[in-house]
Parts: sequence; structure tokens; C-alpha cells
Amino acid sequence: MPPLSVSSGGAGPRAPARPPAAPGATGLVFPPAGAAARVGAASPAPHRGGSAERAAGAPGDGGGRRACGRGAGGERGGVRTWGRGPRGDDFQLNSHLSTLANIHKIYHTLNRLNLTEDVGQDDHQTGSLRSCSSSDCFSKVMPPRKKRRPAAGDDLSAKKSRHDGMYRKYDSTRIKAEEEVFSSKRCLEWFYEYAGTDDIVGPEGMEKFCEDIGVEPENVVMLVLAWKLDAQNMGYFTLQEWLKGMTSLQCDTTEKLRNSLDYLRSLLNEPTNFKLIYRYAFDFAREKDQRSLDINTAKCMLGLLLGKTWSLFPVFHQFLEQSKYKVINKDQWCNVLEFSRTINLDLSNYDEDGAWPVLLDEFVEWYKGKQMT
Repeated sequence: MPPLSVSSGGAGPRAPARPPAAPGATGLVFPPAGAAARVGAASPAPHRGGSAERAAGAPGDGGGRRACGRGAGGERGGVRTWGRGPRGDDFQLNSHLSTLANIHKIYHTLNRLNLTEDVGQDDHQTGSLRSCSSSDCFSKVMPPRKKRRPAAGDDLSAKKSRHDGMYRKYDSTRIKAEEEVFSSKRCLEWFYEYAGTDDIVGPEGMEKFCEDIGVEPENVVMLVLAWKLDAQNMGYFTLQEWLKGMTSLQCDTTEKLRNSLDYLRSLLNEPTNFKLIYRYAFDFAREKDQRSLDINTAKCMLGLLLGKTWSLFPVFHQFLEQSKYKVINKDQWCNVLEFSRTINLDLSNYDEDGAWPVLLDEFVEWYKGKQMT
């Protein structure tokens, strides 16, 4: 049925009254038919019907004026009153979409900062956000995950265990470093293990000392050690000699000295050091009130120093035993070393007119006569 035209002047035909709403019906009051098409267009002249029509309305509408506003143009009034017209619906929908977009931005920002639940819950939460209302979405956003703080007892025990481990590692490193560094105090305590109370290592202490380091007293390495200590008397080490020599060797324990024995033996292989040790041996072995070395002591010391390196030593030792010599002076001692280094085994390069001592002239003559017979 075409809508009735209403003149602005006389009383024309009135618009048909709106059918009353069903008893007990709630919700929105819909605009008249065709109102949606007229949204945004120029509205016709407002309807100025009778007061009864303006006052009449559906039950529960609160009167025609409240429900429909101003007659035929009441759609705008309805929108302002109820907020459910076409423009109001679009506004609220856009508001909800904007809110959801902001929630998504916040949620994904939290997700990048690892402040939300795991991936599975992320997907589930995202799916829920797409269909929930604004109030539900705010309630369903997970709070930032907090790391579980250990209990007070667990925290203290963990710290104590960590600190104990660090201390043990530091302490073991410190002890090892201290053991490697030479200690005069430890060296002094080591000395008194053999010296007792008289500040000197005597024959008994020397025997125990040799046993501890695993060396026989007659071993040549003991002579080298005495040279390093600059000991003045055979079979004795004074406190000053001990501290001076062990400091130069950086030895303050039995184990350290045992580890240095190979080094002491290697000194015999160096010609310069060997010559110094050889010369030292004469003064070390002789009696301090004598200028010469007893023949028996001389034979022992020569055997210790030259027995393994000089092929003629057995013959020379035999010569000394049958000779008339009872002592050997230092000049003879030093020339024996020079003879062993420079004279051939067949004595072909020996010069009888050279500056050799008489002892060696007699040895050459005796040896040649023995070869002829």
C-alpha cells in the first residue's frame, strides 16, 4: 500500500496507527517500513498528527513520542533514543572491531615478549579473541607469565652449594699454586726432618735423606747436589748450605728434589759444568787440614767422575794401586782430567816434554812397558 501524503495545511487523511506490540514483548522498537531506505536522504515534513496519536503507542513503549519521536520523521529520533538504528549499529560494530584490533595488537606484543602462555594456548586464545565480546576478551587475556621463585630454603641451599663449589675450586687452585711456589718456611721444616736440633745434617741424617730421595750415598748425583749446595765437608749439610742450594733449585720438599735428579745428572754432560764439579770434588773430599787428597779417596772420586767416560781409567786405577803415591795434590788432580780429554787411547799424541806432572809421565811409561811385555 503506497504511503499516504500529508499536506502541511488542512486535515487530510491520517497515517494509519502503528499496530501495538505483542503483550510482554521486549527489545527494540523497529522503525516503520521503508525507513532504512530513507536513512541519509532528505526526510519529508514532520507528521503533525493529533495529540492522541502522538501520545498513543505500544504497551511498554513509554508513549508514542518516546518511541517514534516526531511522527514520520521519527526514525532519527528513534536512533537517538534507542541507539539501534542503522547508523547506530554501524557505529557500535566499528567500535567493537577497533577494540578487538587493539586487543590483538596488545596480545601479539606480549607474545613477542614471551609474556603469554605457550603456542598451543596462544592459538586457542587467539581463536577465542576472534569471537568474544570486548568485556570477555579483556577477561580472557592471560597475564604475563612469572618465573616461579624458589622457596627460601631451596634458594639458600642452592646458593650455598654454588658458593661451596666455587670455593672448593678456588681453594684447590690456590693450594696447588702455593705448593708449586717455593717456600723458605717449608724448606726449613724439611731440613729439620734430617738435622734434628743441632742445625746440621750429619751422617745419620744424610743416610735417611738419601733413602728418601731414592739415591745411594755413593751416587755421583749426590756430588752434584753437594756442588749445588756448595757444601764444604763430605757427608754434612749445614743450614745455610741447605737453604742456599735448595733455593737455587727451588726445592722445598722431597718430591720436588726427586723430580730434579734428572736435571742434576744432566749437568755432568755439559763440559763447563763438569769441569767445575770435578775441581769442586777435590776440595770437597779432602780433609780440611790437608792440602792434598788421600790416594784411596782420590781413586774413589776419580772412579765416580771418570769411570764411565774415560776408557783408560781402569788402567790408570791399576797404576795408582801399584805406585808409591799416597796422596794427590790439586795440580795432579786437574791434569788427570785434561789428560783424559786430550790424549788418545794409544797415547800416540802424548808429549813427554810437555808440561805434564811427573805422575802422568810415569803412568805413560808404565803403560807402554806393560803393552810391550
